[in-house]
Amino acid sequence: MKMYVGGAWVDSPVMAPVISPYFRETVDTVPEATPDQVQQALAAAEQAANRMAQLTGHERSQILNRAADLVAARVEDLAKTISLEEGKPLSESRGEAGRMPDLLRLCAFEGSQLRGETLPLDAQVATKGKLGFTLRVPCGVVVAITPFNYPLLLVVHKIGPALAAGNAVILKPARQTPLVALKLTQIFLEAGLPESALQCITGSGAKLGKLLCADSRVRKISFTGSTTVGEMITQVAGVKKLSLELGSNSPLVVLPDADLSAVAAATAVGGFVNAGQVCISTQRVLVHRRVYGDFLEAVKKPVESIKVGDPLAEDTRLSAMISEADAERVGSWIAEAVAQGARVVTGGERQGAIFAPTVVADVKPGMRISCDELFGPAVAVTAVDSIDDAIQVANDSRYGLGAGIFTRDLDSALKFARRVQSGNVMINWTPLWRADLMPYGGFKQSGIGKEGPRYAVEEMTELKTVVFHGVDA
Repeated sequence: MKMYVGGAWVDSPVMAPVISPYFRETVDTVPEATPDQVQQALAAAEQAANRMAQLTGHERSQILNRAADLVAARVEDLAKTISLEEGKPLSESRGEAGRMPDLLRLCAFEGSQLRGETLPLDAQVATKGKLGFTLRVPCGVVVAITPFNYPLLLVVHKIGPALAAGNAVILKPARQTPLVALKLTQIFLEAGLPESALQCITGSGAKLGKLLCADSRVRKISFTGSTTVGEMITQVAGVKKLSLELGSNSPLVVLPDADLSAVAAATAVGGFVNAGQVCISTQRVLVHRRVYGDFLEAVKKPVESIKVGDPLAEDTRLSAMISEADAERVGSWIAEAVAQGARVVTGGERQGAIFAPTVVADVKPGMRISCDELFGPAVAVTAVDSIDDAIQVANDSRYGLGAGIFTRDLDSALKFARRVQSGNVMINWTPLWRADLMPYGGFKQSGIGKEGPRYAVEEMTELKTVVFHGVDA
């Protein structure tokens, strides 16, 4: 496939393979963008931003609604592309692709609802004859840098609100998963998006990221990825608006009054969707000591029943991680925990890029499998003595993206919701849950800014104040 730069589908001197992590075969090849092509994209985006700003809200919403219709007609092709390049089971890929039409329509609506307000200037002395109001206007050029784990969903959560608000976007998808992003770019062009309003540039983030993020023509950067890379972006970006959705090690608290069979079933989902490669995947399970042994017994069977295998098989529920190296890393973290006193309840085996769904018990909060971001198919179980102890352990982290609790006690649920340091809190479910319309983002080193179309549209716009002087009224 070619990339879309400056109004044309182009190659580059170097073409890189996109390799299926499960089949270990080349799915396609894409260009490795050159510095000159980055400059071409930036120049084209600057011009396209002016054209986008002239479109009415109605015109922008029509484009996004047409794109939604085109996506709806191609869900199966998009889903298969996701499974081939990223490795997740086809059932999950269909769910990801199937959400996109409604998400695009929601973006279309929210982008058409930009509002300002009348300012009560006469509340200040000596302001007679003044009329003030605010306008929401597009940022201009937006750089969207997306990760491999949801190569369509997280792209749409960035470019949908950006385009709906009237910006031009340069999309840099993850190097491992560029194909579905390129297909989405083609869909937007078919839907009537102005030339270069969306460009998709492929290649190494380490090489291209600084060129894109440091450029003064870029007014807004939206990034999802590791905290390490997010920190690097803040260092090179300069004076720009930033939305950073970064790392996590989401805790799930289990109190003695919880239905352990329901908790176990939910953990088998929340800890292992997309092979655990989700920012809000359940990584730490903090179980009250009174039901600790019962929980370990309850969770073993549903985790062991997760069907592992070919991502294109209809009954597969867990397949390859993004690379064999990442699967090896998960294994090394688990081995390190075991050497420090933890034990494997089930799982722990690796075959190529596939790591078996794993439960690790007797984990101390200071172990790397608990305090860092694992991003793999394993949950670390730790005993706690009370709700207060659980909150303290949950908060003892540099991250704060998602958290969950299972309890039937309203006081405990409210205490957890108020005191846990997390941007998203789930009561009687695991941290792994997201409605596309809700505000989504983290505290601490899990990032800054919010996604969700209404909130992202606000992040993708600027607030302008206008004052008329000499108004005779």
